[in-house]
Amino acid sequence: MMQTLKYKKAFSMIEVVFVIVVLGIVASIGSQIIVQVYEGYIMQRAVHRTSIKTELAINQLVNRLTYSLPRTVIARKNGASADFLPIESIPAGDTLHTTLEWIGYDNDGFGAVDTSPTTGAKRRPAWSGYADLSASSIDDLSTPGSRLGALNTIINNLSKDAGGTANSGIADSAILFPDTYDAYTVGYDGGISAENIHRVAGQTVDTELDLVNRGLGVNRPVKEHYKLAWTAYAVVPVALTAAELHDRGFDDIDVGDGVWDLRLYYDYQPWDDENYANGKSQILIRNVSVFNFTGSGSSIRLKICQRENIGGVTVNSCKEKAVIR
Repeated sequence: MMQTLKYKKAFSMIEVVFVIVVLGIVASIGSQIIVQVYEGYIMQRAVHRTSIKTELAINQLVNRLTYSLPRTVIARKNGASADFLPIESIPAGDTLHTTLEWIGYDNDGFGAVDTSPTTGAKRRPAWSGYADLSASSIDDLSTPGSRLGALNTIINNLSKDAGGTANSGIADSAILFPDTYDAYTVGYDGGISAENIHRVAGQTVDTELDLVNRGLGVNRPVKEHYKLAWTAYAVVPVALTAAELHDRGFDDIDVGDGVWDLRLYYDYQPWDDENYANGKSQILIRNVSVFNFTGSGSSIRLKICQRENIGGVTVNSCKEKAVIR
């Protein structure tokens, strides 16, 4: 028997080469698309990250400025002992007063709730904000409804640094009565110039503050309502060193020109002849390219921009908010 062999058609060499070329072109285009998608992802992630950082930083400032005392918000030239102006007096286009500073009343103590077994969950603040003028004297302030022992604990807990060291508690605080002070009489000038602030020496009982003796001939007004403060705050732009600029990929920027870290200072008392250099501090946000603020009446506007260098590409993200006090 004889078997007939049948041959099947296959790709010719030209067809094989053509298919390989087409596959190469497709692979090249596909790889470029993948690279572009990845670069877009990296860029979007960087933009999202900078946006989140600026949002968190400006929210922290807004939260603290909400409790700022009227007429204590100032703009200071960069330097703890430099000149300052009330924020409402900053001239348009001013670039010299770059530090924002204010005194904030103690909202944590004012909002504290007494949960002791004898009183239940009744709202009883650590300081009530009310003064009994008939029961007060030149050196003592009667404040019914207060829990000054709890206030001392709250201030100590809030003022602790990383090493566990706290300030002097209630003895570092001050009493401010409405419409009796301004930016020039709360101690920003140094030299104990806090003319209309009542400095607290401690407590005599749980509802009575021991005030620092004001001395003969010093007439400081006393009113039925008061605010208690234990710290001022300052937001200071800190220029990066040449080494820091290099490490963060900003070799094209000169020192002090375009990128700073914003540092928040706290736990210092202007009424005790201290400036922000005497306080504790922490970095609020890094790589800031813009930090602007203006004030008018009871409102303050803030703007923060952060700059990041991602693989040689610069990413900027800005946030702007207003504080109504």
